Amino acid sequence: QVQLVESGGGLVQAGGSLRLSCATSKIIFSISTMGWYRQAPGKQRELVAAITSGGSTRYTDSVKGRFTISRDNAKNTVYLQMNSLKPEDTAVYYCNAGIEVATHDYWGQGTQVTVSS
Repeated sequence: QVQLVESGGGLVQAGGSLRLSCATSKIIFSISTMGWYRQAPGKQRELVAAITSGGSTRYTDSVKGRFTISRDNAKNTVYLQMNSLKPEDTAVYYCNAGIEVATHDYWGQGTQVTVSS
């Protein structure tokens, strides 16, 4: 069974920083685009950032310049460094592994990020 293990969420004041981590198995990590999604109360889940197995990245407009996604292939881990956090970044953040050679993906359990004003 594929597992994505997330960590790093928490409560932070506006302007602060958090780093999310998501680890999975080597085989899944090596063939996946890794992404971070978030879902705020009453809103749809949205893509925040993603990084392909080759290292290409993309971000939703609202986090550009503030968030950085990276992957450590030796640790099979993807990170989301979140700086200059805003109250509107408050959400449950989910890690996603999208298999690049198949239409299939896996999800983490979610980690809460709360930004106070």
